[in-house]
Amino acid sequence: MNNTAQTFRVGLFFLLGLALIWVTFETLSGGKIFKQDGYTIIAGFESLKELKEGDEVRLAGVKIGAVERTRLAGRRAEAVLRINPDVQIKNDATATIVMAGLLGTNYIGIDLGTTGAPALREGAEIRTVVTPDLNTIMTQMGALGTKLEGALGSISTAVTGDGKTPGLFQKLDKLVNDNGENVNATVANIRQVTDKLNKGEGALGKLLNDPKLHDDLVATVNEIKGTAAEAKTFVANAQAIVDQVKAGKGTLGALVYDDTTGNDLKASVKNIREVSDKIMRGEGTLGKLINDDSALRDAQAIMKKADRALDGLDDTGPITALGVVARGLF
Repeated sequence: MNNTAQTFRVGLFFLLGLALIWVTFETLSGGKIFKQDGYTIIAGFESLKELKEGDEVRLAGVKIGAVERTRLAGRRAEAVLRINPDVQIKNDATATIVMAGLLGTNYIGIDLGTTGAPALREGAEIRTVVTPDLNTIMTQMGALGTKLEGALGSISTAVTGDGKTPGLFQKLDKLVNDNGENVNATVANIRQVTDKLNKGEGALGKLLNDPKLHDDLVATVNEIKGTAAEAKTFVANAQAIVDQVKAGKGTLGALVYDDTTGNDLKASVKNIREVSDKIMRGEGTLGKLINDDSALRDAQAIMKKADRALDGLDDTGPITALGVVARGLF
């Protein structure tokens, strides 16, 4: 009985040992007893960021292979990626090192690339993109915290002072103490003003307390609005007239924009000027009448003779009257 139990225990421990060995192998080699088939591609980075052999390679989040090995190549680090034979990666795809959670391992993440691009072949190099890792982010956050702490210290110094230079609170306290009387006087004046307003004193007080004055003000405002509307209508009409003039419509439009009308007007003005010049020079009947005194005197004499001849027509016949007029004039 004891031998059977001991044998059972030995067998159980042996099985547990095999299971432990299997779990360890699964963890270190990605669960493949023999070297898997497929093809390899190269991904180069400035730093592999704790990436190690056996870490997964994912295409659009789906596992398609694993990191076969890592190596140094000059001034960069390279990861040799073994990809499943049934998966094709486009040559314009990019690979990045992705952190799987705060405590998880890193893996290689590859995007899909474009549809029409050719696939990468054995030993080809894939393009890579560097993304910030947790350490970089924490370092940047630490630097930001340092800057924030300095900014808060500056604000605290500006508000409370540093012992040598008074802060904002000290300045406000001094300002209130130095101007306390002025502040009290100002408050008293404001109170007096509000009392007068409540009593209806002054123009503003009457406006606030007298309904009739308020109604008159509202009526005045309405009249102003009506006047503004009429002014707006007048401006619109004036604009319409201006538009007609610009379009060459009407007498003024034709005068401004019609060359023929403008030329006719210029010719008329020229003729009027020539006539006025002749009159001023005494040319023609009207010019002589205006400028020659003798012509005026002759006309006056003729008018006098005609007047005398008409005076003698009272008691004569037509023929006799005609003779009298003829003798009077000539």
